[in-house]
Amino acid sequence: MQKYVLFFLPIFCATWTMANDSIMVAKDTIGEVVVTGTCNQTEVKHLSQSVSVINQQVIQQTQQATLMPILSEQIPGLFVTARGVMGYGVSGGASGSISIRGLSGGSGQMMVLIDGHPQYMGIMGHPIADSYQSFLAEKIEVLRGSASVLYGSNAMGGVVNIVTRKMQQEGVKTHVSAGYGAHNTFESEVSNQVHKNGFKSVVTLSYNRTDGHRDNMGFQQYGGYAKLGYDINSHWSVSADVNVTHFDASQPGTVSVPLEDADQSITRGVTSLMVENNYQKTSGTVSAFYNFGHHYINDGYTPNKTSPKLYRFDSRDYMTGVSAYQSTQFWRGSRLTIGADYFIFGGKASNKFVEGPRNGQSDQLIDKTVHEVAGYLDFRQHLGEVVTLNGGLRYDYHSLVGSAWIPQGGLAVHLPHSIELKASANKGYRNPTLKDMFLFPPQNPNLNPESLWNYEFAVSQNLLQGKLFYALNVFYIDGKNIILSLPNPNGAGMLNQNSGKIENSGVEAQIRGKVNTAWTLEGNYSYLHMKNPVVAAPEHKLYVGAVFTEGRWSVSSGLQYIHDLYIATNPVKKDHFLLWNIRGSMQVTKWLNFWMRGENLLAQKYEINAGYPMPLATVVGGINIHF
Repeated sequence: MQKYVLFFLPIFCATWTMANDSIMVAKDTIGEVVVTGTCNQTEVKHLSQSVSVINQQVIQQTQQATLMPILSEQIPGLFVTARGVMGYGVSGGASGSISIRGLSGGSGQMMVLIDGHPQYMGIMGHPIADSYQSFLAEKIEVLRGSASVLYGSNAMGGVVNIVTRKMQQEGVKTHVSAGYGAHNTFESEVSNQVHKNGFKSVVTLSYNRTDGHRDNMGFQQYGGYAKLGYDINSHWSVSADVNVTHFDASQPGTVSVPLEDADQSITRGVTSLMVENNYQKTSGTVSAFYNFGHHYINDGYTPNKTSPKLYRFDSRDYMTGVSAYQSTQFWRGSRLTIGADYFIFGGKASNKFVEGPRNGQSDQLIDKTVHEVAGYLDFRQHLGEVVTLNGGLRYDYHSLVGSAWIPQGGLAVHLPHSIELKASANKGYRNPTLKDMFLFPPQNPNLNPESLWNYEFAVSQNLLQGKLFYALNVFYIDGKNIILSLPNPNGAGMLNQNSGKIENSGVEAQIRGKVNTAWTLEGNYSYLHMKNPVVAAPEHKLYVGAVFTEGRWSVSSGLQYIHDLYIATNPVKKDHFLLWNIRGSMQVTKWLNFWMRGENLLAQKYEINAGYPMPLATVVGGINIHF
């Protein structure tokens, strides 16, 4: 708390003085509204943390089947690993690890949400990148920095919240998309949306596949999503959804150590039920959800060196829970949110023999269930038109590691000329996963939670009547009790231990300008300094792009430069590269357009996963039909 006070006091005094140097501050027009970072709908300018929004227009312009490449390009400080044209996979050689400011989703240090519900593998504790397809998203909200007060464990580094599709206008709309391109890649999607007399529905099916740019790198994916909703009256609504993805993936191993029969069959699903209320001074939600997965994996073998595996890794995991919150304005300028979560997660895993003398038998690896219960408060208070104070506190109880108190605080200052200043200090934590504690050596059932403090200061401004926007923020992360695999102090071998530290700092910047009705320019940059470097976290990440939209044409193009990307740390191995991508569409008729997507058009040779060279230039094109 002493660090917290010392951090905020000079900033608060300075910004309050600056604000009061002006006698009058003009009211801003309504800005970007988000739900991530505060549960209830709030303008970004009132939040003390950094929240970026990718809207549906941007998602559609990228012509991507999955959301991961969009995030990596559009969000400073965020990076997603990849290994090929399509498909991230799981287990050995997998990619799709999302890192924010050097904190990795692959380690469970950042969280993916769908409509505010946590999405991670119940045993391993990490997101599954192949589950997050573009057809799900109305928009994506990304909070950089700890969000543990609202979302609990795994949100210590930040959250990616996928807000699912909804049809705003009355009517019926159907969309069909299909594309084909390099490496026998095929993408398809069919969706239907309805909004009539308070009833809303979205139903989407998709199929994607590729041979990959290397032998034994095939990938195919089936997906389906359905959401039904009904507005009971102007204040109450109810909705339910289900999302199921199945994919079959093969990974060829590294170039130096190729693999045969390294195949995966993965099914992931989520379903939820939500009841919402929305009055003038109070709003809230009660929701229940169930996530599930089945992983069937052959880790493969190296020809002439090892023999084919006689068994398959077979796991079934789950996560179910109930969340409720109510946000209320008790007096002018205030907003208090009270919420509670109850989660149950776990699963079973075994090595199932499919050949040899033990055919049909299994060696059980884990069968565990954990429950977690939490309550939290989030408070916001406007001090006139100048300052917004934010604060929060969470109490979390985990059935294996005990309880924890998690605080956060911050302020946003609204100055003349649309200048916004923000400062925050947020604590984050991550409970050890079942894998860390019980599955595979060097498991350790006596682990404690990881924890950190994220300190941040940011400035942003809208200029030229909203035609130009910039944002700049600096951050410092101080973490302890990070789980590392180290020599066992009480015996032979290795043991997971709470011995690691995090000391990351950096700068993130964004700029966007509208040149005229047709042209928009955009860019973002992030610099990350890590005292203890980790894989998949570049030191420098720069993106500059342009969007042209006029008449029948819509074209977006950008350059992304990655410098000092750690692809291995023992021994240290880095890579750097420059990617040029272009996407475009042409409206042929009211109901038909053609689209294309070109990636790595400079044919750069580079790696993101060590030993897995990325494809050279690839092009995919197709059609969209709307009716």
